[in-house]
Amino acid sequence: MSAHGDVDLGHTLAGWTGTTLAGLGSAVAGAGICLDRTWALWLGAALAVLAATATWTLHLTGWGKPSGPRPADQWDWRVRDSGARHGHPDCLGCRLAGRPVTVTARTRPHPEPAPGRP
Repeated sequence: MSAHGDVDLGHTLAGWTGTTLAGLGSAVAGAGICLDRTWALWLGAALAVLAATATWTLHLTGWGKPSGPRPADQWDWRVRDSGARHGHPDCLGCRLAGRPVTVTARTRPHPEPAPGRP
């Protein structure tokens, strides 16, 4: 058991990729400001745009996660979401992509209770 307990923290390939690119973009932009390099500031901004685009693309291809808890067998960041093709309920990214939210996409799985907890 981790320090956070037995919970789904939402770690996904889309999340890790976006966070890494956004952090790198912030560091490059910050260095550009400190060193007075305009090109580095623009490179950092471009990396931030790339982070948002990469995260959205990975989410739409099934490497993200829908809102809400997932079953325990899908907690690993390497598990692909098979329901992403149908759109996630209440997901701005899916709506921006023009994915209709179907009746099957609206049914959310109920998480299994953790062992030893009521």
